[in-house]
Amino acid sequence: MAYDKIIVIHRRLDHCLDYTLNEEKTALSQAIAYGMDPSKTHCLITGINCGPDTAHGEMQATKRRWGKEGGVLGYHIIHAYAPGEVTPDEAHAAGVEFADRLLGARYEAVVSTHLDREHLHCHIVFNSVSFVDGKKYRSDFQSYFHTLRDISNAVSQERGLSVIEPEGRGRHYAQWDAERSGRGTISGLVRQDIDAAIRESFTYDSFLAALRRQGYAVKYGANVKHTAVTPLGGRRAFRLDSLGEGYTEADIRARLAAVRNGEAPAPPVPYVAPKRYTVRRETVCQTPRRKLRGFRALYVYYLYLLSGPRRKRPPPFSVRADVAKLRQYQRQFALLQKYRVDSDSQLTMLSEALQADIDALAARRKELYGKKRGGEDVEDEIAAINGELRPLRRELRTCGRIEADIPRIRENVRLCQNPEEYTHIPDRKRQFGLLR
Repeated sequence: MAYDKIIVIHRRLDHCLDYTLNEEKTALSQAIAYGMDPSKTHCLITGINCGPDTAHGEMQATKRRWGKEGGVLGYHIIHAYAPGEVTPDEAHAAGVEFADRLLGARYEAVVSTHLDREHLHCHIVFNSVSFVDGKKYRSDFQSYFHTLRDISNAVSQERGLSVIEPEGRGRHYAQWDAERSGRGTISGLVRQDIDAAIRESFTYDSFLAALRRQGYAVKYGANVKHTAVTPLGGRRAFRLDSLGEGYTEADIRARLAAVRNGEAPAPPVPYVAPKRYTVRRETVCQTPRRKLRGFRALYVYYLYLLSGPRRKRPPPFSVRADVAKLRQYQRQFALLQKYRVDSDSQLTMLSEALQADIDALAARRKELYGKKRGGEDVEDEIAAINGELRPLRRELRTCGRIEADIPRIRENVRLCQNPEEYTHIPDRKRQFGLLR
């Protein structure tokens, strides 16, 4: 069973080659399986289209010949096997065959097998520039999930080794990252709405009617193969069978049957915090605060919508989806509050001022780099300028995000203030599930 991972090398290709050719990791004398027998001390290193000892020089010569010495310098593939599945020689032979099929016709590569772990693994470092025509290797979805992985599986199957079979459907990186960090996802909001609709329904038709009352567009009927729902303000439809276990059409019908039979647990009663009152025993003279206006007032209200208490009528779907960006909006409001920005013109002035400061510091740093090349010790001054540049560039990026987010925030606030625009009121027949 071969597992493959590819790493992009942006700088110091020679360091990566030095690591993969490390004698302590490749010499068989270090492997417990071969014991201490000196006769078995040899290195599992093979060069493809180059010599292992001269690989870096040959790769650099290819780059110079085609005038492509910058950008991505090379790639590093880790080709690993399950513990105990192969011997060191078998692992190296399979790794060399895999690399030769993948790269042998176009790229210089070095294959070395490391024996310092329980799982034997090959390190394959290859040039990003082809010695045949100077074209660069392109590492993308197609090259990894089809070309690279298909060749790896083919070599493993031909040698009687197991291959990794994918289980289920993969998830988008954004969804995986949001779930890992505890942030909400769009599909998670849809599942919440489906759960709420199931709690107030007894039949599948009344369940769909409940979703329509929440503002969803429902695609369902005799000529529809897969039931799909589109939230109001959502960019795409969600098939029920794509939302995970418990949300397919069959699962929902089973949950509705459990509700009818009384087998489903009662829905939890939402907690409502008690009201708190403050009694002032003496008169306190306080300077009245200036009322916020413009951008700051808009952000304060929108942050309240995103983090405020639950209301009788749920906010629009686009507002609920923005809860995942709550911290981003909080940082934007902090910047607006820091510089007291309330309008487009003030935001533009702030962006121009930040850019001017960045340009001045960059020009000063350029002068210091010239002095550094002349032998002067200016490292501390350069580090100080870099420390000043980072927050300025961060604030400038935040200004750009505010400018891009303001139209959407205004639209979401308008929808919240006019709920009849996003709440779908069905007719009585549809409300009672008589129409699909």
